[in-house]
Amino acid sequence: MSKIDMNRPFLPVRIAVMTVSDSRILETDTSGAALVARIEAAGHTVAARTIISDDADLIAAQLSAWIADPLVDVIITNGGTGVTGRDVTPEAFERVMEKRIEGFGELFRMLSYQKIGTSTIQSRAVAGVAGGTYLFALPGSTGAVKDGWDDILVFQLDSRHRPCNFVELMPRLREGLKENTHHD
Repeated sequence: MSKIDMNRPFLPVRIAVMTVSDSRILETDTSGAALVARIEAAGHTVAARTIISDDADLIAAQLSAWIADPLVDVIITNGGTGVTGRDVTPEAFERVMEKRIEGFGELFRMLSYQKIGTSTIQSRAVAGVAGGTYLFALPGSTGAVKDGWDDILVFQLDSRHRPCNFVELMPRLREGLKENTHHD
C-alpha cells in the first residue's frame, strides 16, 4: 500500500491553475479556490491562476504558454470535461500533450464512482505530459476538484510518496525532446 516516507525530503512544485468556464469570475470560482487552497496547504506554490472561457483555441494557447514557462511544473485545469458542446478541455489537451497518462482518468472515475455512482461516466478527466510539464484536467465541480486532489494528486505530487510519485520523474520528463538531443 502507498505511504508517505517521512525520511525523504518534501520537494514543492509550482502549479498553474486554470478554471475553464464561460460564467465564472474569480469571486465565484469556488472549485478553483478549493484547488488553490489545497495546493497551498500541501506546501506547493501556485505559480499562476486564470479563468478561460470554454474555447479550445484559448485553452490550448494558455496551456502552451504555461508549458513553455520554466516556472510552471504542473498545470491543473478544472471544468470543461463533460460531454456537452461547450466542454472542450480534453480536446485542447489533445492538441498539446506529447504523452497521455491513461490511468489518471480511469482512477479518477473509479474513485468518483464510489461517491456519485454511474454519473461519473460523464467525466472526461484526462492527464498527460508536454514539454516536461504535467497536465491534469479535472471536472469543474468543487466536489470533483476535491476528489481529484485529495484522492490522487496530493499523493502523486508529493516527493515522499511511496512506492513512486510523479515528482521523482520530473528531472527525466524532457528526455528525448529535440532540444535535449544535441550536444555542444
